[in-house]
Amino acid sequence: MLSRLVNFLRACWRTSSDRSSDAAGRQDGLLWYKDKGQHLNGEFSMAVVQANNLLEDQSQIESGSLSTLESGPLGTFVGIYDGHGGPETSRYINDHLFQHLKRFATEQQSMSVDVIKKAYQATEEGFFSVVAKQWPMKPQIAAVGSCCLVGVVCNGTLYIANLGDSRAVLGRRVKATGEVLAIQLSSEHNVGIESVRQEMRSLHPDDSHIVVLKHNVWRVKGLIQISRSIGDVYLKKPEFNREPLYQRFRLRETFRKPILSSEPSISMHELQPYDQFIIFASDGLWEHLSNQDAVDIVQKHPRNGSARRLVKAALLEAATKREMRYTDLKKIERGVRRHFHDDITVVVVFLDSNLVSKASSANSPSLSLRGGGVNLPAKTQAPCAPT
Repeated sequence: MLSRLVNFLRACWRTSSDRSSDAAGRQDGLLWYKDKGQHLNGEFSMAVVQANNLLEDQSQIESGSLSTLESGPLGTFVGIYDGHGGPETSRYINDHLFQHLKRFATEQQSMSVDVIKKAYQATEEGFFSVVAKQWPMKPQIAAVGSCCLVGVVCNGTLYIANLGDSRAVLGRRVKATGEVLAIQLSSEHNVGIESVRQEMRSLHPDDSHIVVLKHNVWRVKGLIQISRSIGDVYLKKPEFNREPLYQRFRLRETFRKPILSSEPSISMHELQPYDQFIIFASDGLWEHLSNQDAVDIVQKHPRNGSARRLVKAALLEAATKREMRYTDLKKIERGVRRHFHDDITVVVVFLDSNLVSKASSANSPSLSLRGGGVNLPAKTQAPCAPT
């Protein structure tokens, strides 16, 4: 499969001398991309393609100060927020999570697992408040949620935090052979994975229907595939699992404790000189590309446009699975496009070892960029069923 992808990408790739200088990124139909940029620890590439009627993926990269203090930690923050049921939760995370992280890093005057955990918790609590406020006028917001994948590079350490099934994959060079291997860094919370189903059953021993096989897909309570998220208040607070929420979201029985969790899986990795890059992406990419295929595509091409190249490779696979041409897939409008692939967000962060090893630099670039400038005016639609 990889050789076919490589040939396709070489054939369709167009270069432009001014792409890398476009600070806000560029747009090509439903595809938004920033082919090349500079962050504190190296270069990056970013791309988003819309499939839903409203773009439910949100993303950001922030680089420079990670606190409000001049003497505070410096680093790079990457966030991938894959929403479901609507864009409200992922947009809220995009607006608040990094600010919470900066606040807690300022209080502790450092970056840590505890800082990241507190930032997640504050974001979850903040969205709960939004739901409570809007519930009387807009009760369906209780059924909106988002996965949340975060990466922070700070003082030579990589922190990975995740809720849901977005994924971070490291490309690491093997010194003996020179090949670059894919190493998955994030833990996924999708009940399609046996260990996640076992975890849910152990957390809810009195509920024999905590996970249900429905239409050949495992779902929590027959409703949603992920076991952890921000939002999805209807499965966390019983007072929001009632009328006037749509009946398809309402459970027959009440519950005493949250069914879904907002506790992220967090890991730390000391970066090494042979760690080349990290691919952060929503599950829309990983539905069509394996970890190693994605790493090979990044490694075997120039850095410029890496994220867009990965998105196009996934779209080619999506088209091939439906026995159609890539050019025909591109013509399909948002909304209808969701029948062929999901929203896809990719951020590739390259690690230059001489920069990663520096704790700070007076000449470090400051960066704040959000992906997904392709969100078009909304059409009237009912909230989507959660995934």
